[in-house]
Amino acid sequence: MDKEELKVLLNKFKAGTATEREQAIVEEWYSFLPLEVEAPSHDQILESKSRSWSFIAAKMQPSRSHSLQPWPRIAAVAATVALIVLGVYFLNYNKQSENKNLVTQDVAPGTMGATLTLANGKKIKLSGAVNGELANEAGVTITKLANGQLVYQIKDAAAGPGKINTLSTAKGETYQLKLPDGSRVWLNAASTLTYSANLLEDGKRKIILRGEAYLEVAKDKTHPFVVKTDKQEVEVLGTHFNINAYEDEPVTKTTLLEGRVRVSAKAQTKVLKAGQQAVLTNKEIILKEVETEDAIDWKSGYFMFNSESLESGLKRIARWYNVQIVYEDESLKQEPFFGRISKFEKISKVLNMLERTDVVRFNIIGDKIIACRKK
Repeated sequence: MDKEELKVLLNKFKAGTATEREQAIVEEWYSFLPLEVEAPSHDQILESKSRSWSFIAAKMQPSRSHSLQPWPRIAAVAATVALIVLGVYFLNYNKQSENKNLVTQDVAPGTMGATLTLANGKKIKLSGAVNGELANEAGVTITKLANGQLVYQIKDAAAGPGKINTLSTAKGETYQLKLPDGSRVWLNAASTLTYSANLLEDGKRKIILRGEAYLEVAKDKTHPFVVKTDKQEVEVLGTHFNINAYEDEPVTKTTLLEGRVRVSAKAQTKVLKAGQQAVLTNKEIILKEVETEDAIDWKSGYFMFNSESLESGLKRIARWYNVQIVYEDESLKQEPFFGRISKFEKISKVLNMLERTDVVRFNIIGDKIIACRKK
């Protein structure tokens, strides 16, 4: 079977015309690839081949629930898919070396940093601030720890209402915050968190979010915790969850890892259980079961692409590396991608991983990433 025939079969999977079993085989085998290595060694090549044949052999075993399934044909499909993916994977390493002259300037990953704006208008660039106490407002001290985390502590319980603070990250920045109730917040790139210094407002703990944040909310049954975004409100008593509410995203996603939360928007209210995600469209709130780790990959230090569109993935990459994305071919935006790589690699390595699909190639010119369809 020549290269063109192999590509036709792989495109069958990408186009969604493969059978359910063929799709399962492709997706499971794909996980065998060493996605995070710069270039495969001879031993890694042999290991990938060995594991692929073990996988194929396992798929040839009869199944009671599919006793009438034509297993020889399935084995042939598995073998073909293994050759396709492995062939494309190693072929792309040669193509990547050809593209190196197109990288005029590599881009370093983002770092921990943010800007804190106090109630009096004073701005503190936290990446350059010395460790220790930064401010004291409304009986609340604000301290920067040695690990870079920002911590609020209530020193005077009888103090008046808290003054409004704003913590904001630029593109290429992320930050951690500990609120006065003990709740912890991880703020993603290009995001803003607004809150009172003592956190309380009308008997509730309230914050306003623009962008994305992961929260571990301290339990307090007498003071519900409320997160407001431009389009929805989330109320919890004590739980772990992630909210993606970027203005340039078509939907708002609330993903629950632990406990329960109540999402309200569009005159609707939905209660989430652990493992569920609420997707707010311009019409309604849709609940679905998800892999929660995919939603918090950024907090865990990875880019995870699980059948994610190129447009969605590149938006996340652009925020973290502070770059612009330009498409030579607009149809590339909806191409699905799979894989995982550390977000602390330089951008060229992240883009090289996406190039292994044999669909897209990238040119890095300054702070612009140009996405082109492979010929």
